[in-house]
Amino acid sequence: MLARMTVTDAPQPARAQGYARGRARRQQILDAAMALFGEVGYRSASLREIAARSGISHPGLLHHFSTKEELLLAVLQRRDDIDSAEFSIDGDDGVGTLRSVLELVARNTQRRGVVELYAALSAEATTADHPAHAYFVQRYRTTLTTMTRAFEDAGRQGALRAGIHPGHAASQLIALMDGLQVQWLLDDTTDMPAVVRAQLESQLSVGL
Repeated sequence: MLARMTVTDAPQPARAQGYARGRARRQQILDAAMALFGEVGYRSASLREIAARSGISHPGLLHHFSTKEELLLAVLQRRDDIDSAEFSIDGDDGVGTLRSVLELVARNTQRRGVVELYAALSAEATTADHPAHAYFVQRYRTTLTTMTRAFEDAGRQGALRAGIHPGHAASQLIALMDGLQVQWLLDDTTDMPAVVRAQLESQLSVGL
């Protein structure tokens, strides 16, 4: 007598392969969207162009992302995931956090597409009706809080020069990094890590 097939029998490998293909296709779409949003901005990018770059049909793209806004938020989440994997905050070690910032700046010189995406979308998203406006508002608040805490911790470590205000230093660092990214996109001979290192070392009493 043939054994009765259960739900967990043979279909599992096929199902796993289907999930893997779906994840791979989703990744292709996110890569294509990240590149196009960085090149032309969110407003000028079209789902049809993203689908073409992904090698799928427009309806095929909509199977994974039903709206352009949904795709944009997924792209931004992916960018955050990339940064989270490379950017570490070590408790109360403010100097360590600032070293991680410098490492992130250096890594960004190898990720032009990510830098283009951030520069284009952060500028577009200053308008209140942009779908990523709330995301960037919250991102800047979080980044400012994190950097301010890093300078405060550096002060408690005895590593912050006299007269340096942690909040002001944090705002200066964020402005410097954003401005340098635009300069670097226009002229890739701009040495972003060297400029950021010089700024930080002018505020700290220890080397990085």
